[in-house]
Amino acid sequence: WACWKTYLGRPETDWPRCLAMQQLGHGLGAADHHEDALSVKEAEMAMLRRLSVPEGEMLNVQCNLAITYASLGRHEQALSLRRDIYSGRLKLNGEEHPETLREANNYATTLSELQRYQEAKSLLR
Repeated sequence: WACWKTYLGRPETDWPRCLAMQQLGHGLGAADHHEDALSVKEAEMAMLRRLSVPEGEMLNVQCNLAITYASLGRHEQALSLRRDIYSGRLKLNGEEHPETLREANNYATTLSELQRYQEAKSLLR
């Protein structure tokens, strides 16, 4: 919290401010304050969209948001994001890239959590 308060007054384009916001979201999640983490992570994603950050960075932020949705039991929202992240990684990096493969695994894990085993199985072939 103190880190965030230090950088709050800076402009959105200030990267230490962005990193402080990210750290606040992670810290809240680690402390099991997932609702608070969700609002911070959604604000972070909106800010980064306004700043037009590269697609790979946006996919990383979406991944963090998907984790928070899952932590809150909002598995359908997590699944929707996981699908988008996987699709984005395919377009950005191709099928065999390690980040694409990691996201395929994350997407399949979320499908499994929703007991959609056939879809998960077909994804991992």
